[in-house]
Order: sequence, then structure tokens, then C-alpha cells
Amino acid sequence: MEVVLEVKNLVKEFGKQRALAGISFTLSRGELLGIIGPNGAGKTTLLNCLLGLVTPTEGEIRFFGLELEKHRTHILSRINFASNYVGLPLSLTVFENLVVYGLLYGVTGIRKRAEHLLRLFGLWEMRNQKTRHLSSGQMMRLCLAKALMNDPEVLLLDEPTAGLDLEIAEMVRDLIKNYQRERGLAVIFTSHNLHEMENLSDRVILLNEGRIIAEGPPRELCRRFGARNLEEVFFKALHGRETRHAQA
Repeated sequence: MEVVLEVKNLVKEFGKQRALAGISFTLSRGELLGIIGPNGAGKTTLLNCLLGLVTPTEGEIRFFGLELEKHRTHILSRINFASNYVGLPLSLTVFENLVVYGLLYGVTGIRKRAEHLLRLFGLWEMRNQKTRHLSSGQMMRLCLAKALMNDPEVLLLDEPTAGLDLEIAEMVRDLIKNYQRERGLAVIFTSHNLHEMENLSDRVILLNEGRIIAEGPPRELCRRFGARNLEEVFFKALHGRETRHAQA
């Protein structure tokens, strides 16, 4: 399959602290890649490097065969980002938010595109509401709609279901998966929900202390570690032991 992202020997140091310690991986078109790891493993630093918000100390990032450092503007026009921790302008209406981001990305047919996405994400009826009045689940769906305004080829998601109730989280997962399949969208997805990651991801990377300590499809990782699920893989890879549930 076509590789849309290639990361080679990526290192990021903050003073004496090494947040990323020489990681390498690829992402193919239409693939959903899950990134898991404990707090401080380097997940957020990795996403920030991929978005060009943080400059790596060493290594190379290529989107679509182009170096991010040299072609940042062009690359960012073809990718996008959404997070449950990043809000949108609260004084704008739901519809206005999408129009503004559409203008920033130079989207043609902005109003039609905004309407399509708001209907897709079940937000059309509240298009004239101020964004400040949205629930956390509605806000996350609006963030996803915003991230799809430019019809990206690569979508970076930082814990998009964190803090959502079970029903809304399932809705968000279904929307991501359906859009990915229909559009051939490549997705990088971080989450602490290992059950979610196991069911959603085509491939998983487990980070710890800035290094990749396990990588592969969830079922393959379970076979490799002799585990019943991704949670057991997580504990065995990090600590060489099984979960309490597995030991019982």
C-alpha cells in the first residue's frame, strides 16, 4: 500500500530529557495506526513533531514523500488534527466555526462542505448555537468535523474519546472508522483505552520512554506475547508481567 508518512530515527530532547529516542515507523493510506503507552511515553511529543509544532532534535519526517521541514505549508494543507483537549472559538456558532476553518484551508464550496459534515456528525440542528453551549460529546464531534473540512489525507487524533460517556464515545469511534473506510483516510490515533484501541486499530505501536517497544496488528501482538487482549500485551511488554486479572 502507498506510504503517506515515514518517520526515521526521530529524536526529541528537551534539555537533558529525551522525550523521543530514535523511533521509526510508516503509515499507509487507509490505515488506522494506534499509539499507546503510559503517561510520559512520548505520544504527545510525537504528534507535535508530526504537526510541525515541535522541531525534532534528530531524524526525519516525510509526508507523501516530502520532508516536513522543507514543505510544511503544503503538507499541513493535506493533513489535519483533532483532540478532546483542544477547543474551538466559543463565541462563534457551530456553523461559523466550520466556515472560519474552511477559509483558513482555502476550501472551495465552504458552506456546502460545512453542511455535509454537520449532517454527517449529527450537528446540523444546532448549527446556529454558540459553541460554548455544546456538551463535551458535541464539541468533540465538531472538532472532528473541523478536522475534515479540508478533506485531509492524514488525520491525527489525540485521545478523541477521553472523558466521553460510553454511548457518545462509541458514536465518535463509528464516525472515525466509517469515514476512514469510505475515504481511504490514514489515521494516527492515541488513546489510553486499550479495548478501544484493540477494536479500532489496524496496527498498534506501544511507546515507552520515547522508544517503540512493540509494534504490529493487535491480534499479532497478542499471539507474540501470549496474551488474551491488548491490556495483557501492555503489561507484559512494559513490566514483563500479566495483569492482576490474568494472574487471578
